[in-house]
Amino acid sequence: MSRLVIFDVDGTLVDSQGVILAAMRESFAGQGLEAPAREAILGIVGLSLDRAVWQLAPELEPDLRGRLVDGYKQAYHAHRSQHGAAAGSPLFPGARQVLEELAGSPDTILGVATGKSRRGLEALLADHGLRDLFATLQVADDHPSKPHPSMILAALAETGCSAEQAVMIGDTSFDMEMAAAAGVAGIGVGWGYHPSEVLRPLARHMAGDFAELAALLARRGEMA
Repeated sequence: MSRLVIFDVDGTLVDSQGVILAAMRESFAGQGLEAPAREAILGIVGLSLDRAVWQLAPELEPDLRGRLVDGYKQAYHAHRSQHGAAAGSPLFPGARQVLEELAGSPDTILGVATGKSRRGLEALLADHGLRDLFATLQVADDHPSKPHPSMILAALAETGCSAEQAVMIGDTSFDMEMAAAAGVAGIGVGWGYHPSEVLRPLARHMAGDFAELAALLARRGEMA
């Protein structure tokens, strides 16, 4: 019986905070606005971009929020064009080894559920040489923002796995809430952008590094 292991991306597989912070600050500056604090920006990582900007600046008019979304996209794409997708989003230590080991297991299917666009995700995975490891990619273009369970439900449908055969791995409360809404086990990771104390009450399990995550996944019977 196959199992589906779904990963968030930003803050879970890659450390993209530098480019995210820079792009958001550039977007706000372009509209003559003071950028939100670092903690606030990292707190919305994982949400779809329009939802993220709304959460950062709910008091602004919709048209202005729309310009902030466009400004972020332009700044982010400019960085990617100049430096490559992987340069601003390096893999966390141990990520590649764990992904390759999981992908090599005949009873494991890998997936992604991310607030990134499909273009951004495909570029990132290609730059890191990881695209072929994943059987299903769920992105913000096609779904409501996390924590809506749509991404996970689509991944289950695409792979033919049941909720009991799946696990969602992420660094934010949005990931854990999405997992719960879809009826799958959630593993929170302690190296990302939401504090562990926020994740712990929401997660089925917690991992402090990729070695601990691999050990958790090896205890397959405990994931349900």
